[in-house]
Amino acid sequence: MQKSFAMAALLAASYGAQAATDADLAVIRAQIDDMKKTYEQRIASLEKKLAQAESKASAQPVAAPVVTTEGRQAPASTASGFNPEVSLILQGQYKNMKDVSERGITGFYPAGGHDHGDGAIPGISKRGFSVEHTELVLAANIDPYWRGQAIIAMVDGTAEVEEAWFQSLGLGHGIGLKGGRFRSGIGYLNEQHPHMWDFADAPLMYRAMFGEEASYVQDGVQFKWLAPTETFIEFGAEAGRGATFPGTDRNKNGSGAAAAFAHVGGDVGVSSNWRAGVSYLKTKAKEREGHFEDIGGVEALGKFTGDSSTWLADFVWKWAPNGNPKYQNFKFQTEYFNRREKGDLLCDDADSANPGACTGEVSSLYRTRQSGWYAQGVFQFTPNWRAGLRYEQLDSGHRDFGANAANLVVADYRPKKATAMVDYSWSEFSRVRLQFAQDKSMLGITDNQMTLQYIMSLGAHGAHKF
Repeated sequence: MQKSFAMAALLAASYGAQAATDADLAVIRAQIDDMKKTYEQRIASLEKKLAQAESKASAQPVAAPVVTTEGRQAPASTASGFNPEVSLILQGQYKNMKDVSERGITGFYPAGGHDHGDGAIPGISKRGFSVEHTELVLAANIDPYWRGQAIIAMVDGTAEVEEAWFQSLGLGHGIGLKGGRFRSGIGYLNEQHPHMWDFADAPLMYRAMFGEEASYVQDGVQFKWLAPTETFIEFGAEAGRGATFPGTDRNKNGSGAAAAFAHVGGDVGVSSNWRAGVSYLKTKAKEREGHFEDIGGVEALGKFTGDSSTWLADFVWKWAPNGNPKYQNFKFQTEYFNRREKGDLLCDDADSANPGACTGEVSSLYRTRQSGWYAQGVFQFTPNWRAGLRYEQLDSGHRDFGANAANLVVADYRPKKATAMVDYSWSEFSRVRLQFAQDKSMLGITDNQMTLQYIMSLGAHGAHKF
């Protein structure tokens, strides 16, 4: 029967080839093109639905345990079956920029980052060739109910625990729980590691809010609830130690910082989707140190003790033809923050051998209300090439140093920065990026910067968030 069918098909094709006119062939080609477009749209729609289902999988109840014929529950896995996801992120760059001894953001309280060794040059000040964070990532499902992940960051001969957390898999009812050390869910960029950024560096607003590392990390717990609606609606709350900037480690019982956030999002047709969010962070500081300049040009040491409250708003829009981002896609994102701090500022000499205007430890009231924003767009115009632009601006706003206004140089300023980048990815695991920026974050300095960066990922690596 198969031979008869093949013979009939061959004869029909032969006859069709002889009888068909050019017009007939054009009609057939048009029908085939229509079928291709229809199936591409259906496949893209199914891929999109699959991604949405996978994103909600962690909030769904787990399957019932397997029971043997004897009525005993079968073990989830044997010890030899443990197979963690292991990956290594390699990052480095060449940077050409001005030699500025102490880089900062004029008008904002100086925030220190991680200290990777005595005498080490901070990452934001390194010129020439350098190796950035090398991240070792270990992750796996602990059992059907919990998942764990640890990230060890290594640079300049030191290592630190950047993240180490466990997360629920099967609490049900859209509830999620995370505990340990993790990047807070506030804002949009905060949860992303540097290798996920679309530019070689973080926006100025993240450095102003959280210091050189440009992210807020919690040692604590996080609670999330995903609403059972077609529109994406998520609420979250966190309680933590509050040891990182703008807070300090106060070694106390209870919580030192609290955060809350809400996200909403959805689809617009087949090709676009969006997400908007609002977040709030409340923390406290005790003798938080920052280096200032006094009226005589001498370095002074400020110690702030008080409350810090930060509001954030974020918005992201993504577009891809028919929902398939493989060949072309565009992403627009923007964030805004507003921070208020109030408390006491103690001003002292940074160097007792070189006393300045703050001799005798002058204490006064301290009040600030500052803000900032950035907006960026990145267009992937081929499967391998992307290009992007980012503009950002901060406002030093209202600052009241009280009695110390007579001792310290208080400059009102609006730091700005404009950045352009282009990058090439051989695959999702390898990328090289060229970036140019005009940095006006320091009063009286225009710094034209060039950065050539590589990002290489070895091993298994989980999908990135929206």
